[in-house]
Amino acid sequence: MQTGRLRKAPENFLDRAGIQQVTAQARHGRRDFLRGAFAAAAAGVAAGGGHAQQKENSDGDPNILTLPEHSRGLGQAVATDGYGKPSQHEANVQRRQSPGLTQTAQASVSFAPLQSLFGIVTPSGLHFERHHQGWWDIDPSKHRLMLNGMVKTPKVFTMDELMRLPSVSRFHFIECGANTGMEWGNVAVPTCQYTHGMLSCSEFTGVPLVTLLEMAGADMKNGRFLLAEGADGSSMTRTIPMSLVRSGEVLVAYGQNGEMLRPENGYPLRLVVPGVQGVSWVKYLRRIEVGDQPYATKDETVHYVDLMPDGTHRQYTSIQECKSVVTTPSGGQVLLDKGFYSVSGLAWSGRGKVARVDVSVDGGRNWRQARLQGPVMGKCLTRFSLDWVWDGKPAILQSRATDDTGYVQPTYRQLRAVRGTRSIYHNNAIQSWLVEESGEVKNVQLA
Repeated sequence: MQTGRLRKAPENFLDRAGIQQVTAQARHGRRDFLRGAFAAAAAGVAAGGGHAQQKENSDGDPNILTLPEHSRGLGQAVATDGYGKPSQHEANVQRRQSPGLTQTAQASVSFAPLQSLFGIVTPSGLHFERHHQGWWDIDPSKHRLMLNGMVKTPKVFTMDELMRLPSVSRFHFIECGANTGMEWGNVAVPTCQYTHGMLSCSEFTGVPLVTLLEMAGADMKNGRFLLAEGADGSSMTRTIPMSLVRSGEVLVAYGQNGEMLRPENGYPLRLVVPGVQGVSWVKYLRRIEVGDQPYATKDETVHYVDLMPDGTHRQYTSIQECKSVVTTPSGGQVLLDKGFYSVSGLAWSGRGKVARVDVSVDGGRNWRQARLQGPVMGKCLTRFSLDWVWDGKPAILQSRATDDTGYVQPTYRQLRAVRGTRSIYHNNAIQSWLVEESGEVKNVQLA
């Protein structure tokens, strides 16, 4: 089986000049590859057979014949700073900032490098960021969580008190409501890091919120909504329906991926609301109030609303609908030769489990069912893959997810028929990547 080669995506947010430069480099690299392959084949013929030349090249590979330094010497000691770091050769795999979205004095968004990740868990240091007033490294000994409103006994918890309670750990995705928002306006950003990178998945550890509410004697019948308030400068406040809390899924979390939360992810305490847009996962959580109606806070009446075709605002949106994206091959990458590739990507649904993912290589005319890699968990990322042999001709790669409620990820035509063209949030339309004859992969949008 002939195996193709893939060049990784450029890791920067490129302007037009940058894209042209990368394109020129990609074409030059492909020419060098083809030129080298032709020369090797010609030399093989001259030597009396391609197989003999292939064996000679293999026998003469200095990376095989000469033991490298790391195989002959003493390696380094344990990490001197006490905390491990990635290899220096992976320095390009990092979160990237964007000039888009709401800005404060500091950059407010960084995108996770989805095209460089494996499996379903996002390393804590690569988890996407969204800040409304910058991040803080809060002293946990001074942090408090208050419960008030429609409760019999208002409570105040210290971190020590919370961490003494029975805990649970669960894997869940978190996606910003504005993820893929630029695509509403036909802005073709170059890589999936920028189209879909406000998405991450972690193992979160904490106390079920329902446990704390029961300790405070919350009115779980008449108290139909909660107000979650953060301790950052923006005083982020969000309404959370009590119906999401009763199941025990909502966590007051202090742990992420086996360690304490990172400061940029809400240390020392954040709310985890599985399946709901990230803005409701309030960071630096300091107060929960029980009420009987939505709170109409600034971040759910002025922000995080969508203008519908009839001129009304779509408010209190929360659930992240079923969605998927091919991450490899994806925008900015280059297929260096024809042959076999494993098309891989991520799928998720805020309503439950991913039941099926179909992949098309011809722009949606024909679909094949992809493999789902286990474990497949509710409100969690699911990795999928499909075998594909590229024949060197133009192709359009797409993925279409279906969840266990029967919901099928829509096309842009289907989504815009309902939502119009003036939205920002909750874009879950099918993503398309054009593979050109040169092997370059670009972001395109099919009407």
